[in-house]
Amino acid sequence: MVPFRLQLKEIKAVVFDLDNTLVSSDMNFTDLRHQLGCPPSEDLLDFVDALDHPHLREHAHNVIFDHEISDAEHSSPMIGCHELLAHLHQKAIKTAIVTRNCQIATQRKLEHNHITVERVITRECFPPKPNPLSLQVLAKEWRLLPHEVLYVGDYLYDLQTAYNAQMPSCLIHHGHDLTFNNSASLSLGELSDLLGHFLSLEPT
Repeated sequence: MVPFRLQLKEIKAVVFDLDNTLVSSDMNFTDLRHQLGCPPSEDLLDFVDALDHPHLREHAHNVIFDHEISDAEHSSPMIGCHELLAHLHQKAIKTAIVTRNCQIATQRKLEHNHITVERVITRECFPPKPNPLSLQVLAKEWRLLPHEVLYVGDYLYDLQTAYNAQMPSCLIHHGHDLTFNNSASLSLGELSDLLGHFLSLEPT
């Protein structure tokens, strides 16, 4: 997967993943998969949606929901989160969140961490990442071309979503040497580093 080229000066909207991108998350997906009987090779949400019995499906969704709500109450802003969002707002650059979290847990995380963006898209709205429809809908709403929208996340799903939408991506790796670092248009340690890149565009 060769990422699309990023021209930061052309970016008119920045869309963020939520967990471990804008706010911290301690979700233990290994335990969650074990609890629900989901094989490591399968996508957790796809696995739950494919369960035959409606009661099993409902139970699995409730288990995931409980984990997400608990995670929301213990979350905190990531380094540079508020400063970057304030800068983007000041520069009239549009902002949004596309997350695989449910709507209620997402709202709790945003309220708990005092985060405000223009649009929030959760898994109830469109097919979850790496399906690109959520990003494509945002671009259409904003009347922007794909290269004018930057998607920022911390995981391979995020990079795949941006790629599938033909948009540039920014990976926030928090100092970890990830196998998919090179699949991002831009790979940085923290959100504060991305803010530094935007500030470098400012006239001196």
